[in-house]
Amino acid sequence: MKRFLPSAVPPLALVLGLFGIPSVRAEPAVLKTDGLARHVAHFNAMENEPVVNLVPNAGAEKWLAANIPLFECPDTSVEEMYFFRWWAMRKQLRRAPDGSYVFTEFITRADPISSALGHHLMEGRWLHDQEYHDSYVRWWFRGNAGKPQPKFHNYSQWVDDALYQRYLVTLDRAPLVALLDDLVADYGQWEKEKQLPGGLFWQFDVRDAMEESISGSRTKKNVRPTINSYMFGNARAIAAIARLADRADVATEFAAKAAALRRLTEDNLWDADAKFFEVKLEDGRFSDAREEIGFIPWYFELPEKDRGFEAAWAQLTDEQGFKAPLGITTAERRHPQFRSHGVGGCEWDGAVWPFATSQTLTALANVLRDYPQQVVTNRDYFDAFLTYVKSMHWGDKPYIGEYLDEKTGAWLKGDNPRSRWYNHSTFADLLITGVVGLRPRADDQLEISPLLPADTWNWFCLDDVRYHGRALTIIWDHDGTRYGRGRGLIVLADGRELARADSLRPLTAKLSPR
Repeated sequence: MKRFLPSAVPPLALVLGLFGIPSVRAEPAVLKTDGLARHVAHFNAMENEPVVNLVPNAGAEKWLAANIPLFECPDTSVEEMYFFRWWAMRKQLRRAPDGSYVFTEFITRADPISSALGHHLMEGRWLHDQEYHDSYVRWWFRGNAGKPQPKFHNYSQWVDDALYQRYLVTLDRAPLVALLDDLVADYGQWEKEKQLPGGLFWQFDVRDAMEESISGSRTKKNVRPTINSYMFGNARAIAAIARLADRADVATEFAAKAAALRRLTEDNLWDADAKFFEVKLEDGRFSDAREEIGFIPWYFELPEKDRGFEAAWAQLTDEQGFKAPLGITTAERRHPQFRSHGVGGCEWDGAVWPFATSQTLTALANVLRDYPQQVVTNRDYFDAFLTYVKSMHWGDKPYIGEYLDEKTGAWLKGDNPRSRWYNHSTFADLLITGVVGLRPRADDQLEISPLLPADTWNWFCLDDVRYHGRALTIIWDHDGTRYGRGRGLIVLADGRELARADSLRPLTAKLSPR
């Protein structure tokens, strides 16, 4: 393949030195780095490295060994995809002209895009060195001579919520509180640009990064579940950050904004006939299409419990709804305009987008744990997760692109160079918080709530997860023979046992300070 975006490649020792990567890494409690080394060698051998950014393939193993939790399980495809997604994300790390670390979305362009910033932060919160994303966030908010980047509002985003969710992992209060005034000002700018007199927000589908959708428009001010859910999540996050900063006035103001958006979204975007959150058109009618964006409110736990909203999730497992052989479709398959807008132009009229799959699986995890309902199960989550794994291939090789055919799995941009290693979704975060079940929270209660069905894997280990300043290890060993530490679900903190359960069930324990 032709090399594009040529750039000078710094010596490997210099690259690793820039990152402060230690020459000797402290050993994880259980796993060795052999599995990581094997996977990286395989990924490196798959390509001729047509693009080289800050950390070349030659430095990938050492960079990843210093930065990511290790994982193993009996499903080799899941394990491979876990390491591949980290390996691919590392390819998108660059230096901006001002020296900031940034993550790009398209490997063929040097400038970052804000549409998937929330995904970048949710995935990146599990890196051991958070300076990459601290720098990246500062670049967006202050990298334009102290002001936000000019294209920051080119796309809707949920950066405030993602920053708070990252805090729940790191407990690094200072950089978050330092951004509070920036977040407040940014929220006010969104209100000026996109809020209607009635209080809801509108957006063009292309500016939701979801162009050519059934319900969307590039000219009409349609009210969408996307931006309203994002702004709810952002308001709620700002209120939480303000409480950390002892800014009671700001906390009260933004808690009220979140409460108002919840009420307005429930009252205006819930179609009682369709039993789904839908786009409201300029003329006040519903769009008449159930679209995957109707699941986004649960990403932020916007819908109130016990009011019947959970009925929407019946569409997830309906083959006339959103269930397809190779993924969760972006529009219901029964709709007459399903897959009607063409192919290859970034259509969101039914094809499968990893961007949306990440949002839906995060939302589904919240429903399964926090909403009393009998509509969906852990098995539904895990089946969708495995389908996600299956979809991320090109032939027999792991691959992540823009979007794919829901029946064949063909990537609809083909082997377009910009689509390779597309940094537009999450995977490690879904495995860590969903399948394995680590639920980040602000207090000292460690909560593990696996969504892995009990009759699926006999063992797994997630090792060296940096959480609240500790190194966690989460083990599942059905009969105690894999890891020699006894049967059950076992949690270690800094190598010492903290808690255990005899089955894959929710587990809590107090995580005392180091």
